[in-house]
Amino acid sequence: MALTSFNSSSLTKKRKQLIGGVAAVVVIFLAVISSYNGLVDKETRVDQASADLEVQLQRRFDLIPNLVSAVEGAMTQERTIFTALAEARSKYAGATSSNDKIAAASQVESALSRLLVVVENYPTLTSTQNVRDLQVQLEGTENRVAQSRREYNEFTTAFNRALRTFPRSLISGIFGFEKRALYVADAASQDAPKVDLTPSGS
Repeated sequence: MALTSFNSSSLTKKRKQLIGGVAAVVVIFLAVISSYNGLVDKETRVDQASADLEVQLQRRFDLIPNLVSAVEGAMTQERTIFTALAEARSKYAGATSSNDKIAAASQVESALSRLLVVVENYPTLTSTQNVRDLQVQLEGTENRVAQSRREYNEFTTAFNRALRTFPRSLISGIFGFEKRALYVADAASQDAPKVDLTPSGS
């Protein structure tokens, strides 16, 4: 009778250990799934914000050749700016990763900002309706770029922070999630270009 009781107690203990082990595995598995899905969700938001930002950057890029065409002839002493702008746009066009595009877009922003500052030193240009219209369009575009940049950086910061927290830090390494670059605007172009709508000479 005592032997039967001992065997029953031993089997009950083994069952409990087995159930405990299975429960632990299930908890770990659910934690992995939750962490993975959380990272996927945050990365998806970053990708969506990146796509929205690229739309606004493309709108900016589409306007740049028109502005260059309108002012280049009168600004023969400013070749370095036009060269820098062309090289930055070319670098963006050839970028293959999101991080490379962000870096190239910042260079375009810096070169464009320098160009707009120099254009303001040519009153005959700024009084031209075509140039003024392009400046106004660029100002609107820069406002949209700034808004998209803020949203992108917000989602990217949340994603990068999640990559550093446990247990997501382990999951990110296993499944190949990588830190994303923030879009840091050039110091000279933090604000949208200011357009002086006062006619020249008034």
